[in-house]
Amino acid sequence: MKKKKVNLRDIGPKKHQGEHGREDGHNHNNPGKTSNFRTYLPAIFSLVLLISGIAVDYFDTFPFFKGWIRIIWYSVAYIPVGFPVIREGWNSIRRGDFFTEFFLMSLATLGAFAIGEYPEGVAVMLFYAVGELFQNAAVNRARGNIRALLDERPDHTLVFRNGNFISVDPETVEIGERMQVRVGEKIALDGKLLSEKASLNTAAITGESKPDTINKGDEVFAGSINLDGVVEIETIKEFKDSSIARILDMVQNATARKSKTELFIRKFARIYTPIVVFLAIGLTFFPYFFVDDYVFRDWLYRALIFLVISCPCALVISIPLGYFGGLGAASRNGILFKGASFLDAMTKVNTVVMDKTGTVTKGVFKIKEIKSMVFEEAEFMKYLMAMEEQSTHPIAKAILEYKAVGSDYEATEVTEVAGKGLEGTVNGKSVLVGNKALMTANSIVVPSETEGIVESIVMVATDRKFAGYVTIADELKEDAQRAIEQIRDAGISHIIMLSGDKDSITQQVSQELSIDWAKGGLLPEDKLNEVEILKKQPDTTVAFLGDGINDAPVLAASDVGIAMGGLGSDVAIETADVIIQTDQPSKIARAVKIGRSTRNIVWQNIGLAFGVKIIVLILGAGGLATMWEAVFADVGVALLAIFNAVRLQRMTWD
Repeated sequence: MKKKKVNLRDIGPKKHQGEHGREDGHNHNNPGKTSNFRTYLPAIFSLVLLISGIAVDYFDTFPFFKGWIRIIWYSVAYIPVGFPVIREGWNSIRRGDFFTEFFLMSLATLGAFAIGEYPEGVAVMLFYAVGELFQNAAVNRARGNIRALLDERPDHTLVFRNGNFISVDPETVEIGERMQVRVGEKIALDGKLLSEKASLNTAAITGESKPDTINKGDEVFAGSINLDGVVEIETIKEFKDSSIARILDMVQNATARKSKTELFIRKFARIYTPIVVFLAIGLTFFPYFFVDDYVFRDWLYRALIFLVISCPCALVISIPLGYFGGLGAASRNGILFKGASFLDAMTKVNTVVMDKTGTVTKGVFKIKEIKSMVFEEAEFMKYLMAMEEQSTHPIAKAILEYKAVGSDYEATEVTEVAGKGLEGTVNGKSVLVGNKALMTANSIVVPSETEGIVESIVMVATDRKFAGYVTIADELKEDAQRAIEQIRDAGISHIIMLSGDKDSITQQVSQELSIDWAKGGLLPEDKLNEVEILKKQPDTTVAFLGDGINDAPVLAASDVGIAMGGLGSDVAIETADVIIQTDQPSKIARAVKIGRSTRNIVWQNIGLAFGVKIIVLILGAGGLATMWEAVFADVGVALLAIFNAVRLQRMTWD
């Protein structure tokens, strides 16, 4: 799956192409810029003229305010808010798109002027302009999280060149160069820590405010803030491939992937708007044939009310804004959806399938138990560590993390026994380190207590006598148990674990976490087959939770693919639909809740818009509603829908 590359220097608060763009005519110029008085000046000017004009009309204190003077007064009030709408309607017509809300608003208000209802014509355009201002403010608020990410993008970094650290543009830094980051500065590119230790604020990347302690050789990510002391970092990626750049790319592209609800509303508006125009024409002329006291002006006024009420602004504005708010809220919580469609899909998930290693476990081997039968524990570990220093196996690395007291032993004459372990000499004793097959091959009796151990086990014998064993296991993530509980609380009925680790370990972890069903010893294609079988079951929507390259086929095949630790896996980022930045499985339940909250907001707005419009349309057609009720049914409902959508930015999901 190839993704469109985004020039990061062009992203952000420079310009916002409206959520609807040219598809339905909406286009909001520069809402990313800080609002100032000039933005509101046209609406304020029109409001002052409108109120003063209505006051003069009502009190009738100025006899001269009649005829052409009154027409000119209201025309001057109309132009600042009406001309931009008329211009946009004309541009839409030139593009071949006749029936837009701009056309409806222009037709209705110019018609109101034609029949002498000047205040109503100005009011419709004025309140529409106010609605646009509120919408722009709401979009700015929803985009706040993305702009916050953009703020984390450093515009310079110190790089060691020609014997000195010099300040350069991050885009000019090459892989392998050495950067220096001072206290309070942001890391400009992904890299490897050269200093002994660093304390970093990774909130921009993970959504977590808790500082991370990074040790020498560990990977650090662009956008992190150095909290303590000057550190040096060796770059491992170019600026365009850094973590912060990839996140920005994903979030920006997410807004282009529309949900089915958004796409339906757009198609509906294209069909609905011309129908409304022809109904308004019919409402104007057809009563002539059926009504005895037909008055053209009265029925034209009703038709104009009908047009204003029927304008689909509330729908085409608030629904994309609702989804945009959901995407922003998820981003603030360390969850990246690749599109609004996946916010919808997340609400339908009823089966969660997860990998084990790196997903609910840390993917790092740790010593679980040490059992020495001949020596004191520290002495026993010195023999074992001396041998394991000769190995590069991940289990050997876990054993070498043990801190033994006293002088270290040195292993000599070490040889590897293929598939079984190591043999050599330590401190004058012959030592065997490996699995049960190695012990059996050397006629060493292994205690029966080792038979029931499901974790990886390393056995040790000295001078042909069994000396003890060490069990090695992958640790559960701190929030793994909580994650399963929260997923169930979110209404997910089935939780399944599929792992490439041996089945006995998979079953043990599954039981510990109270997972419904588990299967281990699977290759990537085996996992894929299991998920395909699940998807064929009726009324089953599957989300797969994985952490890396080997899970890519299943991430792609599932209804919703969720990648853990996405920053460390390019394949996961490219394949998954949702990225959990914090590597916490407990965020899955939160992703479901955010999706449901977004869906609820969107459908509330749809119900509000249709409900009010239908009621006022009927009243308007019957002559029981004026242009003022029409303004509420259109702009008022749009404002209420916008305010409702903005609620997503204030919600919390615990």
